[in-house]
Amino acid sequence: MPTPLLDVLLIQDTLVRLRDRIEERFPGAGLGRVAGDLIAVGDSTARLMTFLAQPNWPIRIAVWAIIITIGAVLVTLVATLRLPTGIDGLASAVQTTEALINDFIFLGIAVFFLMSLEDRVKRRRALESLHKLRSIAHIVDMHQLTKDPVRVSSPAADTPSSPQRSLTTMELGRYLDYCSEMLSVTGKLAALHAQHFNDSVTLGAVNEIENLCAAMSNKIWQKITMLERQAP
Repeated sequence: MPTPLLDVLLIQDTLVRLRDRIEERFPGAGLGRVAGDLIAVGDSTARLMTFLAQPNWPIRIAVWAIIITIGAVLVTLVATLRLPTGIDGLASAVQTTEALINDFIFLGIAVFFLMSLEDRVKRRRALESLHKLRSIAHIVDMHQLTKDPVRVSSPAADTPSSPQRSLTTMELGRYLDYCSEMLSVTGKLAALHAQHFNDSVTLGAVNEIENLCAAMSNKIWQKITMLERQAP
């Protein structure tokens, strides 16, 4: 049975509907613009998925050409090598052998560097995209920061620096729910980066963002639970 995979097109469709719901419920709200930014990141994630899943043939061809060239040079050197004889020749042979061993070690490191070049290029692109998702998650968290359910049931006198609180209990619940949904979709977009790219560094960054979004969403649902308890 094949492993079920996340569908980036369905995630994008969910994001578009979420943005439309936000704009219809809260016209001109900053949260709707954040949803639009998340849609743009989702579009770039769809293109990035194709880049991560497919082999990068220009890099692979260049790497193998360099490795074959290095191998041909080594074979030529070994084939033309003439070991001296006698006592002095034995000492020279030992020095030559030691130099060859050191050269092989450095060449092995160079080959490993070249073989991992494609993964490192893909990793850099993936981490750049994940950084955008992490920033959006923090922006969503900032939008819900001042949405205090206690102020709805027990309004207190505002100070000159108090944030504007004009939402009803129902509106506040919907606003917090939209924030939670947006964080959930952000986590799903992050998971797409590791779906076709088996890289430990990228997977670690994906897990970090998923845990971040889950923690923020749990905090939001605590507020929603408080609102439900206060509702008549």
